[in-house]
Amino acid sequence: MSGNNNNPVNRSGSHKGHKNISIKLEENIDNIKKSLLHSSDLIVRNLEFANRKIGIIFIDTLIKGEVLESQIIQQIIQNPQKTIEETVSIKDIKTSSSFDEIVVALVKGNAVIFTDHDGTAIILNIALLEGRSIEQPDTEQVLRGAQDGFIETLETNINLLRRRINNPNLVVKYVTLGRESDTSLAIVYVDSIANDELVKEVERRISYIDVDYVSNIEEYIEDNSFSPFPQLLTTSRPDRVSANLMDGRVAIITDGNPSVLVMPITFFSFYQTTDDYNSRWMMVSFFRFMRMLSFIISISLPALYIALVSYHFEIIPIELVSNVKSSLEYIPFPPLIEALSMQITLELLRESAIRLPSPISQTLGVVGGLVIGTAVVEANLISNTMLVVISITAISSFAAPDSEMGTSVRLLGFPLMFAAAIIGLIGIVFGLMIILIHLCKLESFGTPYFAPFAPLRRKDLKDTIYRVPMWKMTDRPRSALPKKLRSAKNPRGWKQNE
Repeated sequence: MSGNNNNPVNRSGSHKGHKNISIKLEENIDNIKKSLLHSSDLIVRNLEFANRKIGIIFIDTLIKGEVLESQIIQQIIQNPQKTIEETVSIKDIKTSSSFDEIVVALVKGNAVIFTDHDGTAIILNIALLEGRSIEQPDTEQVLRGAQDGFIETLETNINLLRRRINNPNLVVKYVTLGRESDTSLAIVYVDSIANDELVKEVERRISYIDVDYVSNIEEYIEDNSFSPFPQLLTTSRPDRVSANLMDGRVAIITDGNPSVLVMPITFFSFYQTTDDYNSRWMMVSFFRFMRMLSFIISISLPALYIALVSYHFEIIPIELVSNVKSSLEYIPFPPLIEALSMQITLELLRESAIRLPSPISQTLGVVGGLVIGTAVVEANLISNTMLVVISITAISSFAAPDSEMGTSVRLLGFPLMFAAAIIGLIGIVFGLMIILIHLCKLESFGTPYFAPFAPLRRKDLKDTIYRVPMWKMTDRPRSALPKKLRSAKNPRGWKQNE
């Protein structure tokens, strides 16, 4: 990566030249054809009038053909005496004399009009923006609330945000990345709420990205790439991004990617869902507690079973001792090998189910789990108790609303199993201490990752492992570093007990 670029807005190598176009029409067309290597879908339409020659050049696979014909070519033919700007009925129109800018405009779906004996060209935006329909994302479905989601088109995604935030302070900054791909992305924030230093830091980190092609910039700008925990929130829901923007956070939207990055973020944000703010607070608090409990179960339950069976059998209640002992009597492998083999088998089933078509993947998941589970128990390769432990662990890992956090949780379970197999419960304690220390040290764009518990911020506890009633949530979380901490007055006019 290069850090000596003074322009944080554009890292595309296509814009580095300063060559101007010629005043000769034929020379400009020849140069364009050479620059695009005489591509077969590069089309040139020549129009000749009594006093001038016009060349319209475009890439046929990137433009709307009916718009070109009806709103540009036919209009020019019918009004030969008027200027092109007065004739065409295209709202996005500009002039340029830069040859490099014109080449980039062509590959982005623009039509370019050259006029003989004129040193400027006219760029008309008639790009063909094909995309799938707006629908609820499969990975973030909700029972109540909005049913739309981001798609792969940058302009459409920004439109979804502006429809929700009707605020003149909503700022959209376009950035171009990729020396060869020329990928567009947008930095979005609410200027009256977002911290200026946070916005500058986001722009600074993006300015250091200097690669040929980029589709996902998360690993380029996160604080610690060697941490198993995600430090940026990835979501495909416009309502979730809008709520985070109103808290003072910054969002990054990449063209061609339906997932939006939100920063800064904390650990507890990954265990919150959109439904949490569409349901009553008591139910939400209960389910959030269950999600946090699932985090602890996912990383520690197999390790706890290994430690109890291998080193601390006396801790197991007397009513269960005989059952556990009988299930282990004919098992030839130690508990660690049992747990590892079952965890790896589950991961293989999960990975293969993702790659297969939906009807086949559902069959594989159900049949594969039943057949393998029954077979290994009847063959005395895995104990009944271990099978129950691994099943509960797998279910708990899937309770995380964010798929990246769920994957991180499953990954952390492996070193804890090894620690438990080596020194028992002491190994689990040391492993959990290391994870907690790492969470307390980790940051996301200057924000403590484990806030509001480390450091302790009592007022921000209202929306972490539990949620208070909405009318009590009148302050923005300090973890987002907002300019304005107060988001609303108490709508009931009651005195709030912090």
